[in-house]
Amino acid sequence: MVDRILGLLCLALAAAMAWAAHGYAAEISYEPVGPRAFPTLLAAVLALVGLWLAVRPGRAVAGEGAGAHAAWLPLGLTVGAMLAYALLFQWLGFVLATALMTVPVGRSFGGRPLPLLATGLGLGLGLFFLFDKVFDVILPTGLLSFVLGGR
Repeated sequence: MVDRILGLLCLALAAAMAWAAHGYAAEISYEPVGPRAFPTLLAAVLALVGLWLAVRPGRAVAGEGAGAHAAWLPLGLTVGAMLAYALLFQWLGFVLATALMTVPVGRSFGGRPLPLLATGLGLGLGLFFLFDKVFDVILPTGLLSFVLGGR
């Protein structure tokens, strides 16, 4: 049940992200894909994951029954991680914010902290260079501006 609620929340957040990104436009076209590409892509991925969580066949959740409140912990971790990501994105930068967000989200799905952090760093760096070098989309470098080039 918690997975379905998380899926519906992801769908709602994806719809809000897509709606907000629709109005993004650069006054001067300096990027080939424009400023709405990244949030729209994130919204699409989030919507697909949310849809999968909402409609996949049910499975037994540890903690159902007398201790059902334990099943809400993954949902709380995921929502808290998304809020922290939004608040710290500019200051930490894309790479660090993405790496740090993968840990609580991955833990909520049963992952181990160290592999999650390594995966998050790889994902953050890979996506940063993909968007920076291939799509020419400027992402915040935050605390890593001295390594990645300040922007």
